[in-house]
Amino acid sequence: MKQYGKVAVVMGGTSSEREVSLMSGAGVLSALKSRGVDAHAFDPKDQPLSALKDEGFDRVFLILHGPGGEDGTIQGALDMLGMPYTGCGVMASALGMDKLRTKLIWRALGLPIPAFELLDEHSDFAAIEQQLGLPLFVKPATEGSSVGVTKVKAAGELKAAFEEARKYDRLVLAEAFVGGGEYTAPVLGDAVSGYTVLPMIKIEPATEFYDYQAKYFRDDTVYHCPCGLAPAQEAEIAELVKQAFWAIGGKSWGRVDFLMDEVGNPYLLEVNTAPGMTSHSLFPMGAKAVGMSYEDVVLKILDTTL
Repeated sequence: MKQYGKVAVVMGGTSSEREVSLMSGAGVLSALKSRGVDAHAFDPKDQPLSALKDEGFDRVFLILHGPGGEDGTIQGALDMLGMPYTGCGVMASALGMDKLRTKLIWRALGLPIPAFELLDEHSDFAAIEQQLGLPLFVKPATEGSSVGVTKVKAAGELKAAFEEARKYDRLVLAEAFVGGGEYTAPVLGDAVSGYTVLPMIKIEPATEFYDYQAKYFRDDTVYHCPCGLAPAQEAEIAELVKQAFWAIGGKSWGRVDFLMDEVGNPYLLEVNTAPGMTSHSLFPMGAKAVGMSYEDVVLKILDTTL
């Protein structure tokens, strides 16, 4: 374990996803210590990033979620410090955090995405309800963990959903409902060495949709891994996932979420460049399906900093 040196597990931060980050970070820290890595918790809410150098850290396992930790901000600061870190770099992190720009890139490359509209206070909400159909989803463009997301089920509700999402971001999206199931695909690697897509997971929440509580706290969300897709179809979607991750400049590790329609067509939903690593999280679930323990996958991710 000496090859890693002193490792900072950077967790917590100041975003709306602080609680989840602390849970993820606690799991990562415990896993690294159990394997003999000289790992320590580091919360940028309490210490300046310059302390990483002052305290002699050699590399960072970056497990911050949300704005400030997953959007390229801290990645740029770590680049300036010359500190190796897990996960995507500045550009991919910034793009991955911005659902609008991610969708624009995917659409430009001809990759399948659900129909969407950008909302503002001047939008014709009734016309957009008609255009996208009901139900539909409204979400802030640069939040994660389903923060600020509303499922609009009845005509006339879109404006209120927009106002709720606007509390979290000035950019708000309305997105068409795709009803054949929600899936996620964990990814390891980079464009040079190649991407590995781990077994995909089908998500069946007991709630109206896969919201914050369903993701992190409820025990009635059902996860299927294997996901139930035919092997040939899963292999085909894996290639789509690789294209989606490559398109934003993804590297190290990440997770690409996608939807299926009722006739089996996939639609890319979003990319997560710092996936959760809690007891309910999906990345370690996909790794477990190929015989990798939680500790194994944490070390595999840390290896990308070498």
